[in-house]
Amino acid sequence: MPGAPVRKTPQRTCIACRTTGDKRGLVRVVRGPEGVEVDPTGRKAGRGAYLCRRPECWREALKRNRLDAALKTRLSQDEKLRMTEFVAEISAVTV
Repeated sequence: MPGAPVRKTPQRTCIACRTTGDKRGLVRVVRGPEGVEVDPTGRKAGRGAYLCRRPECWREALKRNRLDAALKTRLSQDEKLRMTEFVAEISAVTV
């Protein structure tokens, strides 16, 4: 349709490697009422942070407490374990 505005795709930055990419190409982690969890839809309510799908980024974010800083909270051991399991799932898919 001529004259229709062109929508820009939202850009987000990975908190580990600092690369910028399309919002849908990154994985959102959200701090919500149920605690910290992976948000595959990108629509859950709460404070969010984005990470690449590369396992190295997830490991660095957990090792250097980047998720804690970005979400302004302290991840529990259970939450860190869930994030580590998610990294294992990503690694299995990318291999």
